[in-house]
Amino acid sequence: MLFKNKKTLNHIKFVSYNLNFGPQHPSAHGVSRLVLQVFGEQIIRAVAHIGLLHRGTEKLIESKTYIQALPYVDRLDYVSMMAQEHAYCLGIEALLDIQVPIRAQFIRVLFLEITRLLNHLMALTTHAMDVGALTPFLWAFEEREKLMEFYERVSGARMHAAYFRPGGVFEDLPIGILNDIFKFINNFGSRIDELEELLTANRIWKTRLIDVGIVKYTQALSFGFSGVLARGSGIPIDLRKYNSYEIYNMINFSVPIGHNGDCYDRFLIRVQEMRTSLNIIMFCINNIPEGLHKNILSKYAFPYRKILKKNMENVIHHFKYFSEGFSINKSENYVPIEAPKGEFGVFFICLDTNKPYRCKFKSPGFLHLQGIDFMAQTHFLADVVTIIGTQDIVSGEVDR
Repeated sequence: MLFKNKKTLNHIKFVSYNLNFGPQHPSAHGVSRLVLQVFGEQIIRAVAHIGLLHRGTEKLIESKTYIQALPYVDRLDYVSMMAQEHAYCLGIEALLDIQVPIRAQFIRVLFLEITRLLNHLMALTTHAMDVGALTPFLWAFEEREKLMEFYERVSGARMHAAYFRPGGVFEDLPIGILNDIFKFINNFGSRIDELEELLTANRIWKTRLIDVGIVKYTQALSFGFSGVLARGSGIPIDLRKYNSYEIYNMINFSVPIGHNGDCYDRFLIRVQEMRTSLNIIMFCINNIPEGLHKNILSKYAFPYRKILKKNMENVIHHFKYFSEGFSINKSENYVPIEAPKGEFGVFFICLDTNKPYRCKFKSPGFLHLQGIDFMAQTHFLADVVTIIGTQDIVSGEVDR
């Protein structure tokens, strides 16, 4: 509407209005919904409405044995499947005091870092696509296909592997897979270079990311941020290094830290973390020892063999293991890991039964999504897409 008389503008009352972002919006990274209060295109307030993907995972686990419940965990963060399984298994191992063989620890770390590459490739390239760069997505998904083949070769499934088990992993590595992983990581460094050539110094990319979605040091602490969002704000925390588990204390690697706490810092950290993962994978390939892939001498593991031959005792154990599972004495514990998105933790309450009385997950995305309000304020509508992309949200772990 055009006004010939400028004085007419004085009689118009400018008001803000609410705008739905999602739940079907592709840039919402899942079936999540934001209600944005906007003034023109400037964000005044952003409220996250979650629960659209809620399946009651934690409640369902209470009706399953500990092993039957394991595949449910894959479905939480369905981009970092084995990392979720790992935390679940660590929680059971801590309650039962199960010792994991050293070879099994190497195999676990190997696939944890492959999982980190899978996650960051998805996070970076879908973020770039949201902002307007389609090419990195097409290039990186070719590499993700190769990584998911490694998943398939050890577990039979490309996504929901259920490969980690209490006491180790389900089966040992197939012949030739270490050579193929070695060839992949030798070539993958140049793929990261290509990604950086397209984005890191790109003028449009930097304009869209620098000084957008700033998270200050104190804000990251007060909101319970972890992972890349915490490190991007200058908090030097990485549970692999400072609360070490498996064989991470044997590996010398650096933890990249940001300074400005904006979207660009978080982009750079994820790129650097992929390079770190390549070094950790190389360490695992070069140093993996011979030995057991699972603690088969523990009565809580399958197969259970006190005497390494077939006998009636093993047949009975096989039947009871898959029908009844095992019981855990009255106890509780919390075990966190450094998942690709941040601190993922599992809290168990056990009451001497073969099913958990309570199983509660601490998912990083749930805490990070809370910060969308202060991260988006004063920015524009297009910046909300950038901020959600750099938070690396997966609705499965948010809604549970």
